[in-house]
Amino acid sequence: MAPADVDVSANPLAPRVEALSEQEFIDRARAELYLIYGGERTEAILRRLLQQLGHYRQEIATPSRALWSEATQILICYGDSLIDGEGHRTPLQALDNFLDGQMRDTFSAVHILPFFPWSSDDGFSVVHFREVNSDLGDWADIHRITKHHNLMADLVINHVSRESLWFTDFLAGTQPGRDYFIELDPGTDVSMVTRPRNTPLLVPVYTRRGKRYVWATFSDDQIDLNYANPDVLLEMLGVLLHYLAQGVRLVRLDAVAFLWKELGTRCIHLPQTHAVVRLIRAIIDHVAPGALLITETNVPHLENLSYFGDRSGGDGAEAHMVYQFTLPPLLVHTLTSGDAAALTEWAATLPELPNDCTYFNFTASHDGIGVRALEGLLPDHEIKQLLDLMQRFGGYISMKTDSDGRDSPYEINITYFDAMKGTRKGEDPWQILRFLCSQTIMMGLQGIPGVYFHSLTGTTNDHENVSRTGKLRAINRKHWRREELDHLIGAMTPTRFVFKAMTQLLNKRRREPCFHPNVPQRVIDLGPGIFAFLRGPMADGRRLLAIHSVTDQPIELHLPQAYLTDRWEDLLGHFDPLAEKPLLKPYYSAWLVSQPG
Repeated sequence: MAPADVDVSANPLAPRVEALSEQEFIDRARAELYLIYGGERTEAILRRLLQQLGHYRQEIATPSRALWSEATQILICYGDSLIDGEGHRTPLQALDNFLDGQMRDTFSAVHILPFFPWSSDDGFSVVHFREVNSDLGDWADIHRITKHHNLMADLVINHVSRESLWFTDFLAGTQPGRDYFIELDPGTDVSMVTRPRNTPLLVPVYTRRGKRYVWATFSDDQIDLNYANPDVLLEMLGVLLHYLAQGVRLVRLDAVAFLWKELGTRCIHLPQTHAVVRLIRAIIDHVAPGALLITETNVPHLENLSYFGDRSGGDGAEAHMVYQFTLPPLLVHTLTSGDAAALTEWAATLPELPNDCTYFNFTASHDGIGVRALEGLLPDHEIKQLLDLMQRFGGYISMKTDSDGRDSPYEINITYFDAMKGTRKGEDPWQILRFLCSQTIMMGLQGIPGVYFHSLTGTTNDHENVSRTGKLRAINRKHWRREELDHLIGAMTPTRFVFKAMTQLLNKRRREPCFHPNVPQRVIDLGPGIFAFLRGPMADGRRLLAIHSVTDQPIELHLPQAYLTDRWEDLLGHFDPLAEKPLLKPYYSAWLVSQPG
């Protein structure tokens, strides 16, 4: 039994998991298909979808369990983030061995980034959706991991590799792929389309019918699918069901915001896109209750929150989780400026969520640190100062093309550990403690924490990988050799210090009931040098006060009178907030628990 597969009745906070009945699913699916395709085609598409569900229904295990608990913690990694240098194990076997030996209970789930055959973008240009990349291992290796950890997998829903069989069909003019892609005249006005890149949107390809131009949001090797063709939607829903049958319990919708295209619009967050997400949620709720849907939408905060869905009508559920994209860049700003004001103000505005929704909190991922989420939160000069500082710390800035044709910053490419090298004054000796402070903040906030493999190991910028691949994101995608990593963890190195501290933090966090995703949160303003928030109270009165120094100077802590009557115990050390002059050391964090009674 995986750690997150707990008895639904064991925790009163746990959202109840009840499968949608057949008729409830049919009604919801019919409504979404009608919105997407109109009335004439809805019933025929629905019949085909129900046939698919019937084929997979017996293959998908549906254990009764809570959606999540305080022990729900997710490791993010590539299938080959760790390599057995001696060649005795496949990369997936090496990962399973590492998890089992070093941190079997630390993480309840592992997000293995696209482990399918691919042609570019380190997996996000998928050639075969239903196969495991033989360089990593096979489905048996995946199943071995699912015995002890819930598995998150990517449904790369927006595009496919130009080496895929579907695109081969398109080039040859044969079915089914002939109509799976969006073909436009090169003179078409696409200036309104929102772009996350500065490459051309329409890319030339040579087909049996001559030169044609196809829609490619991300690169000329990632060709967008045409969801106006219902066959495409049904194909991808079949892929979803296949993943669920293979034991996937967290489905990540990659780049889903760009899914539906309509000329004359921004082609992002369109109503049809949200309808597709609601349809996928309905499928999961029907055939795999307890599985989770998470959307990856690296956009400004309010746009991101829209993927929780509109619950006013009662059946508008979309994602269970959305990425908290604002957190990574705002934490870097906070800890390099020594000023928590913007972080405090933003966190205080986070809305209360339904019991079946929560945030996926993270600081680092396989991508860079997105900049768009800072729009409206920091003035332009502060953002520019942050970008300049990250370049001083060895990072790069990736650009996108705006609708006016100008380029603007899209993301910072740097390891999160090296983003914490210093402050605006320059590099200093506080890198490790500053980094650990960022992780402690992330772990404590309401939601579910996701920890990138290279945050566990305090990985530094991999400039050699950038030079070798020509890709800026490669700076944060190091492939560790198991023997090298074991040596660094065993010796007196920064890697050992970070790894041990991170695992201790995670293991303390998963045992603390106040960190359950459904326990409420309230931000407390204790001044610009401190970021603080309260989790709770729980039904028994238990509550947790999280306090973090974000500066390189000691700070005397002054708690509001309302907190001075409690008896606090620090889960992280021996900090006493009720001392005569309680002093927070630079980048010190405290998780103070008020015991019931």
